[in-house]
Amino acid sequence: MSEYAASQKSALNLKGLGSISAGKRKKKKAKESKRLLEQAAQQNEEEEKKTYVDKRTPAQMAFDKMAEKRQMERILNKASKTHKLRVEDFNRHLDCLTEHYDIPKVSWTK
Repeated sequence: MSEYAASQKSALNLKGLGSISAGKRKKKKAKESKRLLEQAAQQNEEEEKKTYVDKRTPAQMAFDKMAEKRQMERILNKASKTHKLRVEDFNRHLDCLTEHYDIPKVSWTK
């Protein structure tokens, strides 16, 4: 007797799958399209619920608006100067300052 005589020659039968003839069942398109419509409706409802309601007072809104305006002015002011101009202004400022790193006079006699 051959070593391979006891081997199985057909496909394996796995537990829980039933017979091979049952195969995979096709989904019904009507149910799937209905489910998709329901999902779309739910998403629309969720989006309507998520709309942002501004609960700030008029004073808070005015404050935020002015702060944003001041910030934009500051940005434009800084952007108007080139690096070269900033360095020149800084050097002029340093020239006006007292020189703190100079050695003070130590002698009492002169």
